[in-house]
Formats: sequence, C-alpha cells, structure tokens
Amino acid sequence: MDTHSSRIQLREQRDGDVTIKVLFCGICHTDLHVMKNEWGNAMYPLVPGHEVVGTVTDVGSGVTKFKVGDTVGVGYFVDSCRACESCKAGQESYCPDLVQASNGVGFDGATTQGGFSDVLIVSQHYVVRVSDCLPPDGAAPLLCAGVTVYSPMVEYGLNAPGKHLGVVGLGGLGHLAVKFGKAFGMKINVISTSPEKREEAIDRLGADAFLVSRDAGEMKAAAGTMDGVIDMVSAGHPVAPLLELLKPRGQMVVVGIPSRPLEVPALVIVAGGKRVAGSGGGGVAECQAMLDFAGEHGIVADVEVVRMDYVNTAIERLERNDVRYRFVADVAGSLGVIAA
Repeated sequence: MDTHSSRIQLREQRDGDVTIKVLFCGICHTDLHVMKNEWGNAMYPLVPGHEVVGTVTDVGSGVTKFKVGDTVGVGYFVDSCRACESCKAGQESYCPDLVQASNGVGFDGATTQGGFSDVLIVSQHYVVRVSDCLPPDGAAPLLCAGVTVYSPMVEYGLNAPGKHLGVVGLGGLGHLAVKFGKAFGMKINVISTSPEKREEAIDRLGADAFLVSRDAGEMKAAAGTMDGVIDMVSAGHPVAPLLELLKPRGQMVVVGIPSRPLEVPALVIVAGGKRVAGSGGGGVAECQAMLDFAGEHGIVADVEVVRMDYVNTAIERLERNDVRYRFVADVAGSLGVIAA
C-alpha cells in the first residue's frame, strides 16, 4: 500500500452533507482483505478505512444534526437506498444497495474512498456523534468493531444483567465484547485457543472465567452453562463444542467470517432447541446508541496508534495477529510527516 501523500478527487459537498477532517482511523481485518483483494472485489486505486473519528469542518445548508466543531464518526457504510424494509427498520447494514465507506460504489457511480485520507464528505444521515468523554483514537474502532459486538447482544437479549455470555476469541472484537458485556452486568466467559491469554482476560479485562477451547475437560465442565455465545473467530474452527456450551434454547451468534463453511451439527441444535444466527453490525441509530453507551461507561478499544508511514508494517503485523488489540492510524497527526 502506498502511504505517501496523493490527491484524490472528492465529490462536492451537497445540501445534506457533512465535511469531516479525519483525526483517527482504525485498521480493520476487512481493510486487509480488501487491500489484498482476497474477496475478489477490490477496485484499485482504493483508500481503505471505515472506523473514522474526525471533526466537522463544514456543513451543507440542509444539515440539521451537526455543526462545525462537532466530533463525529463514520462507520462501514455511507449510504443506503433508504426505501427497503431494512432501511425503514433502521437496519441499514442489511440494505441490498448498501454503499460501503471504502471500495464501494455510490449512487452517483463513483467509487467511495475511506478514512485513510485527510477529509471525508458524508451525508448527515450516516454520521454519528462521538462523546467528548471518549478519546478519539480509542473510539475509532467502535465504529465497526464496537457496533459489531454490541448489536447482537442487544438484538438477541444477551445484554441482560446476570446472563452468562461466552466470548469466542480475544482479539479486536472479543476484547470489546468483554467490555460491553461487563458494562451490561453480565457474567463473561472468554473462550480461546491460547492459554496465555487467561490472565489478560480475567485480571485486566475483567472476564469472570476463561476456557481453553482445545481442553476437552474444561469445555465439558462448562457444557450447558451459557445463555449465549458470540463467535468472533475468522479462521476455520469446530462449532459443535461451542454449541455444547449453551443452555437449552441458547443463542449462538456468528460475527467472524471464516473462508471455509462452518459445520453445524443438526442434532446438537435440534436436541437442545439451540439457535444459530449471524450478525452483520448495526444500523445508524444502533451505532449511535452504542457510542452513547460507551460514553456513559468509558468503553474504548485498546489501541496501538501509528502514523500513516507505518501502515504497511501495521498491516503485516495484523496478518500475524501481532497487535493488542487494534491498530489506529493517526491521520491528522501524520500529514506533515508524509508530506515531508
């Protein structure tokens, strides 16, 4: 990826648009997949980035939600049809005509460019307010990773105090799931293939328990104890042991996207009346609710902030899972360095 300064033509600000000076942008695994064209849909040249926090510098004449100086965020999408059932229900993330913030195609036919740039122009309907209580670098990953874990907790009732939730995978998504779960007052059990993460999960993040998924004894002892399980893992892995952890009529939600199909044993879900669902993030209103909740409870991602001239190295480290837990690019702070 070329991180040297280059110019990209932005569309003109329309009546309902907000112009944003990008401060920080998270680096998500989706960015990695797109940059490497692993999904076969990359439209080069592209500007990645969809976990954006910035400052409003200008607003169109029709903007009513924001003013110059506001701290705001932009997530995975920047437009939708606004007419389908999903859009009308406030679930824009499931719109069949969703326009992604990066590597998408807008209704004007132009390719969208993401948050690894100094300026974004976005319709006010797809911009959210970021609490002044939250540091902008730690808040940036909430725009994707945060809503990705918050949404299924709320949608499937896995946010009730006292409920027992299994968090599969302690990475960029998983560590936020622990934080949101504890803020909801839940009992959180982290499930990981890495025993060395036990101390981190319990002592630092506040999880109540830790299971090594490869330890058959530990998994058997925890069988039938959990109200829900959220699976964050994007690598191939067995699902049956995770389903065994659920109580009868328990809910498993998949948010990770492995390249190979998951095998769900019919007997396990039928015999226990267990349910498996997927979740693709949340709509604009849900993202705003998540940010408001995060502001009230002081929830931010654990981040390593890097300058734009380090992004290539950060991407290489991300491929090796060598980050705790999220890289965030200091876009505004890098401008002088890149231009020099």
